[in-house]
Amino acid sequence: MPKAKSFVRTTLLGGLVVVLPATIVAVVFRWLFYKVTDWIQPLTDALTRRAALPEIVADLIVVAVLLAACFLIGLAVRTTVGRLLFERLEARVLRAAPGYNLVKETVNQFLGRKQTPFSAVALARIFDNDTRVTAFVTDEQDAGALVTVFVPTGPNPTSGQIFHLPRGQVTRLAGVGVEQAMRSIISCGAGSASLLAAAGAATASSPGSPTPAGA
Repeated sequence: MPKAKSFVRTTLLGGLVVVLPATIVAVVFRWLFYKVTDWIQPLTDALTRRAALPEIVADLIVVAVLLAACFLIGLAVRTTVGRLLFERLEARVLRAAPGYNLVKETVNQFLGRKQTPFSAVALARIFDNDTRVTAFVTDEQDAGALVTVFVPTGPNPTSGQIFHLPRGQVTRLAGVGVEQAMRSIISCGAGSASLLAAAGAATASSPGSPTPAGA
């Protein structure tokens, strides 16, 4: 009997793991679709009155036209003249609008157009002992001895502290991406084995470097 209960429970949980993500994605897309159709409703109404089309067909046509317009605008700003015109419009008009800069930064971040300020993932020794912390290299002097790192707090990587450390106290982790390190921070250190393995390989290639003790 206990085995049967365990089988039913684990099977049910396995099914939920498969079904719930797909259901949530479908609900989100449905909500987004209705939001978009609400925004374009005036254009859809005009098209249905003029062409006597079903509303869903009119919605799809309006969305296709808007996407084509975005493509053409993007194509125009890729040219020298279009880019100069947009820069003048943005400098003289758009930037004067309250909140424009914030919205632009948010959209660029969401669409992946804004590059991350983190140039590398590292283990940093911020104390006078063998303790290491997961850090991101944010700046460094070309010929200087200091490296600036950002040490985020888990599970919220948007807050943390900035340290300016000697180069010898910062071990860059080759092959470890920012996204991978972020996942480890958000999960409070889970998945740090790959980070520590990369740190071990990095310190092994540097004679006299101490072995990292933790992240």
